[in-house]
Amino acid sequence: MNDPLESAHVRADGTPARILVVDDEPVLAAALRHQGWLTRTAANGWEAIDSIPDFDPDVVVLDIQMPGLDGMETLDRLRKRNPHLPVLFLTARDAVADRVSGLRAGADDYVTKPFDLDEVTARIDALLRRSGMATSTASHVLTVGDLLLDEDSHDVSRGGDPIALTNTEFEVLRYLMENPNVVLSKSQILDRVWSYDFGGQANVVELYISYLRKKIEAGRTPMIHTVRGAGYILRPGDAR
Repeated sequence: MNDPLESAHVRADGTPARILVVDDEPVLAAALRHQGWLTRTAANGWEAIDSIPDFDPDVVVLDIQMPGLDGMETLDRLRKRNPHLPVLFLTARDAVADRVSGLRAGADDYVTKPFDLDEVTARIDALLRRSGMATSTASHVLTVGDLLLDEDSHDVSRGGDPIALTNTEFEVLRYLMENPNVVLSKSQILDRVWSYDFGGQANVVELYISYLRKKIEAGRTPMIHTVRGAGYILRPGDAR
């Protein structure tokens, strides 16, 4: 088994990735520290918000059900300050509607309680990779029609106009752009982007495809096409 300190994601300055845990489970923070990540805890939403400027986390693990400022309101305030900060929701709610509500609110991922610590750490690891924490040795720009995606800077543009994407939206689009004119199933996208089966909820893919369509196709020729019963395909905007 690898030393956690050797396998943990690191920042550009060589320091460990920083995880802010907004939850009352001390065992979770301890487990994340064991992975080699620099971890800080916050007892409530207000404390979490106050911690952001000083701690500068790379991922926030956020409990939805908190007294005072709940997780949804905390997320809204965090997003206004840093729209690209990856957030993993923790909650005892397991209904599909609650999961979708959390994602619509801006969370990047969702774990229900009681949770497995290995699963939580795996999901945080995936969020760090998607945020670009894993280093790349060479710049790589993907181009499909007038749509450009820079894998290093995470800049996306269409026709020269910049497009702001969340980390998860970026990863979904990257996968599509890596496979232009190829039909990708929902299960393939789940496996590639989330690195695990998100509770078998293919509607998560549908949700993010709808987000991407609104951002890259607004007022333009559609690029992401639905192939009924098969999945999605990305074609240049002028393709028929």
